[in-house]
Amino acid sequence: MKIDKKKKLAKEWFIDLQEVICKTVEEIEKDYGSKTKFKKNKWKYGEYRTINGKVVEKGGVAFSNVKGKLSKELAKKIPGAKNNLKFWSSGVSVILHPKSPKIPAMHFNTRFICTKKNWFGGGMDVTPCLIDIKEKKYFHEELKKICDFHNKKYYPKYKKQCDNYFYLPHRKEARGIGGIFFDYKMSSWEKDFLFVKDIGLTFNNLVRNIIRKKMFLKWKKKEKDLQLIKRGRYVEFNLLYDKGTKFGLNSGGNPKAILMSMPPSANWE
Repeated sequence: MKIDKKKKLAKEWFIDLQEVICKTVEEIEKDYGSKTKFKKNKWKYGEYRTINGKVVEKGGVAFSNVKGKLSKELAKKIPGAKNNLKFWSSGVSVILHPKSPKIPAMHFNTRFICTKKNWFGGGMDVTPCLIDIKEKKYFHEELKKICDFHNKKYYPKYKKQCDNYFYLPHRKEARGIGGIFFDYKMSSWEKDFLFVKDIGLTFNNLVRNIIRKKMFLKWKKKEKDLQLIKRGRYVEFNLLYDKGTKFGLNSGGNPKAILMSMPPSANWE
């Protein structure tokens, strides 16, 4: 398959997935009694949508399609960019910060990047501030199920990569309860694309099921205080270590879209 066809198919899927996830969140808000909808923000290279609801205190679902030239410094770290700085990138990124401390923050992103080489990357993880063993078990069982459907080597490999990636060395602690993380996926394009699509739909189902289970539960001030501390960790990770944040800011991305991942409020200790 020619590269232009691959780009078209990937881009169309990311646009569709953005719509699917936004509809799921809006349905949750509606069932809670909120009329809040996503606000659409168009820019040169895509559209990022934000919401400030009664269930999702701050959420963002961004689609991007960026092309241009990498800096020479960044090109050294990117496959296929050593002798040609041109790149093309498309993807969708999601972050949901719930109002209730009983519901975990949920993150997902997936992308298709082209230089002289082309590959998929992405992943998802959840960051609770309160321990819930059953929720953690359910989350990882669903990830293992969809990974095993494609390749039984995926889950243990991508889970380990997620654990290693979403870690704060200066705190010596994990950001959350993990998930899966993969990058530079360039074996069979068709198979990789099917996997990426299934991962996106799995995340959408997890959002629906995890949030709905807890959105009517009452919470206490001390639980909210714990959530704000955990959000502080989230900020630290995204600004200090997150590759997506660094790539976006260094490749002509929209700062507002990139930094929409930040929580609405946070505390530090």
